[in-house]
Amino acid sequence: MPDAALMPDAIPIPDADANPVADAAAVAAANSDSDNAAVADAVDTADPDRSRFAAANPVADAAAVANSDSDSDNAAVADAVDSADPDRSRFAAGDLVLFIDRKGRSYQHTLAAGRSFHSHLGALPGDAVIGQPVGGWYATNRGHILLGIRPTLGDYVRLMPRGPQVIYAKDLGNIVSMADLFPGAVVVEAGFGSGALTAALLRAVGPAGRVHSYEINPDAIPKAMANVQSVIPDTANLEVIAGSIFDGISATAIDRVILDLPEPWRALDAAASALITGGILLSFLPTILQVQELALALHDHGSFARIETAETLLRGWNVTRRSVRPAHRMVAHSGFITTAVRCLEPARQGYARSP
Repeated sequence: MPDAALMPDAIPIPDADANPVADAAAVAAANSDSDNAAVADAVDTADPDRSRFAAANPVADAAAVANSDSDSDNAAVADAVDSADPDRSRFAAGDLVLFIDRKGRSYQHTLAAGRSFHSHLGALPGDAVIGQPVGGWYATNRGHILLGIRPTLGDYVRLMPRGPQVIYAKDLGNIVSMADLFPGAVVVEAGFGSGALTAALLRAVGPAGRVHSYEINPDAIPKAMANVQSVIPDTANLEVIAGSIFDGISATAIDRVILDLPEPWRALDAAASALITGGILLSFLPTILQVQELALALHDHGSFARIETAETLLRGWNVTRRSVRPAHRMVAHSGFITTAVRCLEPARQGYARSP
C-alpha cells in the first residue's frame, strides 16, 4: 500500500451558495450606473459593422473614461477575487478528471459523490477526489498511485464518445488560428458531427460570440450536444440546426464560416451571401482531390480571394537523460485546411475573372 503521506489532506469545501466575487461585483455595478450609461451611449452611436474600416474607436474611448472614474469599484472587485477560494485548483462533483498511471496511460472519468472510478488498477472513490487539488496523487484500493488532472480539450476529444469521425487536437488548434477566430465572433459551422470542432469554436468565440451549427443527421445531434456540454456546460450561445447548409444560411453578418463537409464547394453561394466582406471561409477536407475541386470553385466563384491550403504533420519527441530521439509513431496526415477571404466581386474592381 502507498505511503499515506502521498495522499492530500482533506480540505473542506466552501458553501456553494456564498460567492464573494459576485457580491462584490454587484455592489460595484450598483455604484457605477453613470459610468455604464456613458459606455452604453457610445455603443449605441458606434458603427457595429466589422466589414468596414474605421478611423477611431469611440466605444474604447468611452470605456477608458468610465473606467478611470471607477477605481474604487474595480478595487473592491479585485479584493473579492483575491480573497475568494480559487476553486479551479480543486475538483468538484461533475468535473471531468483524467487519471494517469505510472506507464502514462490515461483514463477519463466524471466525478460524482458515491460513485467510484474502476479499472484494472483498482477502484478509487469519487469522494476521495472531490474537493481535493487538481494535480494531486491518488491511491486506488489496490495500491496504485494515479495522477489526477483536468483533461485538455485534446484529451477529451481523443477519449470522448464518438458518432461521426472527429477532428483531433492538432487540426483544431490550426483551425482556430487559421480562421482567425476571436472573442465575440459570429460563426457558422456545417457538420456538427461528434461536437469536437463545435467545442473548439465555442471556446474561441467566448460567451460574447455565437455559433450556428448545421447537421443533416438529426440522430447524431443528442450525442454531439452531450459531448459539447461536457466541456462547455453553458451552450446558450450555440444554435444547432437540423438541416443542410446547402439550402442557405438564415443568419446574416457572419464573421466566419467553417465547413467540415465532403462537398464544401456546394456551400459557396450560401457562405458568400452570409459572410461579411473580409470574413473568412475555412474548409477541412481529407483528400487533395477534394481540395483541388474546392480551390477551383473558389477561384471561379469570384467572391473569394487569398485562397490557401495547408496540412499539419505532428511528431513527438522522447527526451530523457540518456537520449533524445523522435517518437517511433507520429500523427501524420489527417486532413487539409483551406481558407479564403470574402471580398468584393473582382469585376467591380476592374479585374477580369480567371478563365
